[in-house]
Amino acid sequence: MPEDLSAIAPSVTLPCGTRFGVTDHGGGRLGLTAPEAPMPPHALIAKALSACERLTAEGPEVALRLEGPQWAPVLPQLRAQGIALACASGDFVLPEMLWQRPDLWLCHNAPAYPQIWRQGPHGRHPLRPPAPEGMLYRRHIPWLGQTFGLRALTMEDLPLFHRWQNDPRVAAFFEEAGSLEAHQAYLERLLADPHMTGVIGMLDDMPFAYFELYWCRENRIGAHYEAGPFDRGWHVLVGEESVRGADYITAWLPSLMHYMFLSEPRCARIMGEPKASHAQQLRNLARAGFAHLRDFDFPHKRASLVALDRQHFFETRAWARPAPTDGQPLRLSAARLLDKGDW
Repeated sequence: MPEDLSAIAPSVTLPCGTRFGVTDHGGGRLGLTAPEAPMPPHALIAKALSACERLTAEGPEVALRLEGPQWAPVLPQLRAQGIALACASGDFVLPEMLWQRPDLWLCHNAPAYPQIWRQGPHGRHPLRPPAPEGMLYRRHIPWLGQTFGLRALTMEDLPLFHRWQNDPRVAAFFEEAGSLEAHQAYLERLLADPHMTGVIGMLDDMPFAYFELYWCRENRIGAHYEAGPFDRGWHVLVGEESVRGADYITAWLPSLMHYMFLSEPRCARIMGEPKASHAQQLRNLARAGFAHLRDFDFPHKRASLVALDRQHFFETRAWARPAPTDGQPLRLSAARLLDKGDW
């Protein structure tokens, strides 16, 4: 999406050829008109979601108002699913609500797993669902012109994991350089651990990174703060030198956070514990919306406790590379629209 909202095209056309009309009302206020040709309600909703994703994936604050009679048959369903927000002046699709819907990005079902409690190393915690398999998440990154994807780690990734871990640049901070046998044992332990999930990050299906996702209550970090039952944490290893720099970090970092929030809708915070001395990583995390809470000590390192709040992530549209805040209230937030009844 262009930085200059006045340059928005009068329509958005999907790869299938379906065209939605776009009216620019100024200041990030866009009217979205459905195609005139009739189509089944489920098809209209699916295509409307794709059009809305394209209009909200990058750039400054934006809100979409559904305009025209073609929306009438699907408005009740759009409202019920939290896609459209009914206000006095119409029905609006807002990024902070749309991007909490899993439909466009998750590649597996993620209903709320039944909440059953069991004892763990830092008190009780919910029973965790089985680790997902296969493709987990896909998202087109407009400023790269590539698709970011996540898939579940398998033992077939051992040679890749072994090569990455023995890269001197990676070994300097991940500290897991070693033999193929040692890395095989590492992955076997991880795949058998219900509180951990190994994930491979890809661009256009080419692997470039390894992520470890974990539940904080069962993790070592759970001994250092009051972890919520669905708090999640993560570690990262970017293995390919070519996938480095701001354009890539602003693609994979918020997309990974997006996946972690979508795959467990009860997750209210994503935590991190980078080295307190890693100034560049802390700057990257701050730009991505993480708040620095305090520093603390693990046996092996001085760490910074950082947290990304779910509400903050979605309200600020962290996935869209928004400009730094100017300290002014959001103009097109759900709270503001509900209070004013208009945009």
